[in-house]
Amino acid sequence: MNEHGIEELIGTLYEMIQDAKTVPFSGDKCSVERERVLDLLDEISNQLPGELKQAKTIVESRGELITSAKREAETILKNAQAQARQLVTQEAIYNEAKNQANEMVRAAQEKIKELKQVTNDYVDDSLRRTEEAVAEALSEIRDSRSKFRALVNPQAAKTNSAIIEDV
Repeated sequence: MNEHGIEELIGTLYEMIQDAKTVPFSGDKCSVERERVLDLLDEISNQLPGELKQAKTIVESRGELITSAKREAETILKNAQAQARQLVTQEAIYNEAKNQANEMVRAAQEKIKELKQVTNDYVDDSLRRTEEAVAEALSEIRDSRSKFRALVNPQAAKTNSAIIEDV
């Protein structure tokens, strides 16, 4: 199947369904070429913006990133606690080690907080871009559908335009 734009593929689907033969005694049901419809849907799916796949990957990897940050923080904390235990022999050194350990814990907690924020901002931005791409595609689909309807039934399109202008 040749590479076509999503609008053209959707237009082809509309034509196939509109031109499909009605199944006897079944109301609105019609018969279409399954393989051709599936091929068109596959092609549409393949052309969807990469951001959709990327956003899904980001959401899935977000948990892994947070888990990794927690492990890193736990390692830092364990290292800080180990250093503090080694320095117990002298009170001044012990107090210094304790302050360092607390600072490392605070730093680790800040790092986790920062990583969570960066991850959330990145996911939100990716989803926003995906949403914009999908909204743009939807707008193009609606415009194509309107143009298609105008081609199929010009009189109805003029009536719809007049109604829209009155609103």
